[in-house]
Amino acid sequence: QVQLVESGGGLVQAGGSLRLSCTASGRTFSSLVMGWFRQAPGKEREFVSSISWSSSSTSYLDSVKGRFTISRDNAKNTVYLQMNSLKPEDTAVYYCAGDFGTVRLRRGVPAYWGQGTQVTVSS
Repeated sequence: QVQLVESGGGLVQAGGSLRLSCTASGRTFSSLVMGWFRQAPGKEREFVSSISWSSSSTSYLDSVKGRFTISRDNAKNTVYLQMNSLKPEDTAVYYCAGDFGTVRLRRGVPAYWGQGTQVTVSS
């Protein structure tokens, strides 16, 4: 079993920054592909970013490229999402996710989900 716990959400003004953290339990974290998804009220959950176990490969939603950076520290069992130049349309609940492969993660059906953390960007 793996449990994922997010933190770092909050209210920020447009143009500001936040860093989300997701810490995993268990000893299998370093084997997991990790990622972030987000969901706004009334909208489908969408993929935001992912990172391979070795950090050698990252992927991003087109609308966040150049603004968001995903990283991980396997020694701390933690994945981060640094969000800069935030826009009101980034407002959503952000969810940490993990899986042993890339396919299920990218499809939005990973083995493990975090509880979500609210990010609100004001105009």
